[in-house]
Amino acid sequence: MPFIEVNTSSTAAEDVKINSAIKIFYRTYGRGSTKVLLIIGLAGTHDSWGPQIKGLTGTDVPNDDGDRNAAHVGEEPTFEDGGGIEVCAFDNRGMGRSSVPTKKSEYTTKIMAKDAIALLDHLGWEKAHIFGHSMGGMIACKLGAMAPERVKSLAMLNVTGGGFQCCPKLDRQTFDIAVRFMKAKTPEQRASVDLDTHYSKEYLEEYVGFEKRRTLLYREYVEGISATGMQSNDGFAGQVNACWTHQVTRKDIECLQSAGFLVSVIHGRHDVIAQMYYARRLAEKLYPVARMVDLHGGHLVSRERTEEVNQALLDLIKASETKMSPHDWTNLPKKSSWWMEERMAFVTMKTEGGSSISSKPFLLEKLHLFFLYFFGLILLIFGHLRNTIKSLKPTRVGATLT
Repeated sequence: MPFIEVNTSSTAAEDVKINSAIKIFYRTYGRGSTKVLLIIGLAGTHDSWGPQIKGLTGTDVPNDDGDRNAAHVGEEPTFEDGGGIEVCAFDNRGMGRSSVPTKKSEYTTKIMAKDAIALLDHLGWEKAHIFGHSMGGMIACKLGAMAPERVKSLAMLNVTGGGFQCCPKLDRQTFDIAVRFMKAKTPEQRASVDLDTHYSKEYLEEYVGFEKRRTLLYREYVEGISATGMQSNDGFAGQVNACWTHQVTRKDIECLQSAGFLVSVIHGRHDVIAQMYYARRLAEKLYPVARMVDLHGGHLVSRERTEEVNQALLDLIKASETKMSPHDWTNLPKKSSWWMEERMAFVTMKTEGGSSISSKPFLLEKLHLFFLYFFGLILLIFGHLRNTIKSLKPTRVGATLT
């Protein structure tokens, strides 16, 4: 099986020291001089990239790791010739076949970005197109800021800036999903809540033949979750910690803007997990190197709108390979100066008739952020109480332990 061992020990004060090596499971697909690294999101495995792997390489059959290096680089087809893309997808630490550290401090987007860089080193890829989804988009963003010389282009799907921005919008549907997610103990329960988390309601209610897509996807999800297993509590808590502690700093933004590669921010309009507002704001901060692609879909827009997402990724690869100018690439309006943004946020606006109106959108946004923080705090307290209650229950010992 293709595994690599990574050691993310560091002498830096802000990094956690990890004494044991972490194993990362990965797969490669296709052949070619154009390299693409796919980084999946929270609770996902490398298989979640299936539609993109097939769309980029033309196959979903993994390469045999034993002869991955058998082909000479000079013989590999190039993207300019209409093919030649090699893709690598892997399981993040805490999920799938990769190691599951037990400490939450061993999960940050910086540490997980180092996992991805170690994988690039193992593959012998000097540079690659880095595509990430959700938490994987946060990891990809951090990788781009940490090691811009390793990145040919950057795509972030259904991503936010981390921290409180990870909190979903507050409504009855989101609260219901959160409660069901916390209670899910079986593949069937998890599959049911995952469908409502990943896809738009409209998409799930469409008929495919004589059955609704929800029914077909439910069977597929139950089978997939049963095969890979439910994510462990340590893995889930760790990956949530990575999302919650993620920050896109001013230094990160400046680095991404000046690194010399293009960026694509792709998002589903009906995402109930990562709000489009924050994705668009991230794209605008990266002007002029970023392009915003919003599609009619949910959180897993890569599956709901496979053709559009694959085309957006291919457009990014082509634009990068042909060295397109950032101003020709971006579809975002030119950024206002920082003082103008502050003025628009705090100063009252004038109507055409001359009357004054207070900046209600600004106040509503601040109120919304307060409720997001409060909602996140409630979930955190709920999680601690659940763990405390579990620890008080007597342990039952069976004949065998697995």
